[in-house]
Formats: sequence, structure tokens, C-alpha cells
Amino acid sequence: MGFSIKLAPGVRVRASSRGLRTSVGPRAARVHIGGGRTGFSSGVGPVGFYTSTGAGRSRGGGGSRPSTGTSARTLANAAKAEQASELANALSAIFDLHRSEFPPAQRPIAPPPPPVDIAGITAKHHKAALAGIGIFNRSARSAAKAAADHAAGAEAAAVAAADRAKHGAYQEELDRLWGRLVDNDPDVVLGTLAEAFEDNEAAAAPIGVVGSEASVVVVVPPTSAVPERLPATTAAGNLSLKKMTKRQHADIYKLLVCGYVLATVKEAFAVAPGLTHVRVVALRRAETDAYGKARIEALLAARFSRDALFGVQWATVDAAVIVNDVSTDRIARLSGPNKEFSAIDLAGEPDLAAVIAAVDLTELAG
Repeated sequence: MGFSIKLAPGVRVRASSRGLRTSVGPRAARVHIGGGRTGFSSGVGPVGFYTSTGAGRSRGGGGSRPSTGTSARTLANAAKAEQASELANALSAIFDLHRSEFPPAQRPIAPPPPPVDIAGITAKHHKAALAGIGIFNRSARSAAKAAADHAAGAEAAAVAAADRAKHGAYQEELDRLWGRLVDNDPDVVLGTLAEAFEDNEAAAAPIGVVGSEASVVVVVPPTSAVPERLPATTAAGNLSLKKMTKRQHADIYKLLVCGYVLATVKEAFAVAPGLTHVRVVALRRAETDAYGKARIEALLAARFSRDALFGVQWATVDAAVIVNDVSTDRIARLSGPNKEFSAIDLAGEPDLAAVIAAVDLTELAG
């Protein structure tokens, strides 16, 4: 029988008959130390595993040194465990892209003006009033200080009134801009979306606002962004780095594309509260043409309504299922036996072709 204590996020100490044992790290990639052998575990994605790194207390006696072969195996296991951790983290990041949360925009409130420096103003007036009056001329100094106090009070009141006027004007301007944002003024909405998308991992940009609907593009990474291997275990229970099948790789890439699309849509709705719909086009860099100019291809186009996102089980449903279930006007091309994302044929999609023609990929993706 034993017990465990959570000391901090990701750090847990367990006590049992075998002694103390510490687990460090998230469930996705956790290192176990003490009370036996040091090990590494992962509970991420479709595969979970635990492996010993070879460190820890020996159960045998004699205190003999490990052989060269044993040391090499220990180092190899440690390196494999580190690779497994990196793979687990990379896959977890892909699976969780669409679970990003963005705080909804709120009416901005102008910060209050700083307090008036009454002491500084009074000291300034006292210094000016007492200049040239001898220190032994008490009556004159007293009268000068009284006059200085009156002048300082008047100045402080004037400064406070001016600060309140500035604060009010600033709040009025903020309210005016907030009203334009809520009313879907195209210039304000486009500027707000562009600023929100600036630091996104996948480059995104707004391209238009009509009524309460915005159109945006997002540039998704190539297929090489998905790892080629995933952590697994052998029949004997040993850690392995298994090469993905082409179908697995294609399926995870779909999650990556759909994850970036959903994250962009969620952020657009969060920062622009007046929008009711967002159209999004996922673009990807293609091979350069004969002139060395970068080509882009469209992988997915879809329309999302704000109302359709309410009630979505973000924590348990994957990105591809959500895109299929909540979007409309969806255009995508899945080709081959592995159902891989392929470039959409724009011959019958003039509106989509116009969007792509208007995109400056160099400026968008840097």
C-alpha cells in the first residue's frame, strides 16, 4: 500500500514498500525516477508505452561494473527514449492544434489617468513663492506659503480636469472603434484579424469582409511536418520507433491541416465578435515553376458559422471529424488509396482561383 503527492504540475512523488518514486513531466512524455529503475513513459495519441532506461539500483550483489556492451545498450535506450519523447510531443501538438483557445474580445476600457502629483506641484509653488524672502521674515514667508498652497491647489485641480478630459476622449475613441468592430466595419475587422494572425505558427491573413462574413487564408506546412515514425512497443514489450504506414501519415497530415484551419476560424470569431461566418482556404507551397516563382495550391476550402461551433466536443473529437461535421461549402480533393490531400482542381472553381491569384505568398509566409 502506498500514496502519491502532486508537488507541482507534472511532478508527482509516490511512496510504496519499494521506496519513493518521482514522475516528472506530462502524461505525454513522463520520466520515472527512484524506487526501482529509471524509465520513460508516454500516453499520447494512438500508442502508449513505458520503457526502462537501464538506470537505477541493481538487484544483484557484488557491485560489479557494467560491461561495455551494457553501457552501450543503456546509452542507445536512452537515445531511443529521447527520440520517442520528441515524437510523442510532436504528435501531441498536431492532435491538439484545433483545441487552442482564444479569449473573446471585450469592450476596451481606457486606463485611468495617473494620480496628480500634488506634492510636487505644491513644492514647486513654495519654492517660487519663497524665493528672495529671508528665513527670519516669518510673516512674509507664512503669507507666501498660503498663497502658494492656493495656487498649487488650483493647478492640481486644472491638471486633474485635463486628465479626465483626455481619459474621456480616449474612451470615446475606443468605444467608437469597438462599435465599428461589432458592426463589422471592413477596415476595422480586417485590421483586427491581421493583427491577431501576426504571431500564428501557420501564416494566416484576412482577404475580405462582406456583411458579417470574413474570408481568410492560412498557409499550412508541407507533409514533411508530420514525423515519419511513431513510438510503439515490440511483442516483447520493448520500446521501438515504428515507421508509419502511408495511410497513417496521410491521416495525421489531415489532422494537421484541419487543426490549423479550425484554430484560425476560432481565433477569427474570438477577436471579431460581430462575425457570424468565416470562409477559410488552406493553402500549401508547391514546387516552383520554370521561372523560379513560388507556386501555391489549395487543399481545403470551407465555410464555418459561429453557431455551428457551439457544443463541439473539442477535447475528445479530432479535427478532421469536426471539419466534416460543422462546415459547409466544403471543397477538398483526397486522392489515391491513402486518401491524401491533393491540390484542388481550380478549373471549375473560379472564386477559389481568384482568391489564390490575389495571394502574395512571399509577403504572407515571409
